[in-house]
Amino acid sequence: MAITTVIAIYFIIWWVVLFAVLPWGVTSQHESGDVTPGTDPGAPSVHRIWIKLLITTLIASAVFGALAVAYEFDLLPFDYLEVISRPPRSY
Repeated sequence: MAITTVIAIYFIIWWVVLFAVLPWGVTSQHESGDVTPGTDPGAPSVHRIWIKLLITTLIASAVFGALAVAYEFDLLPFDYLEVISRPPRSY
């Protein structure tokens, strides 16, 4: 597999995982009772973005690693992927 394909697949997995991880542990300013004037009450009171980026990277690396091993040892053959990605037949 080309290195650009590997990078693209990892990038897509990383973004999907990021959107799954972003809401974890979020407390809005309204819920915490500390609304900063001029901001939306639904905005997060504490972002913790660096921790979420680290968690995203760890999870995405594990998912990508599992898929890479499955691909490398032919546990997920290309022919099978080709068959399941075809559009459904219309009868």
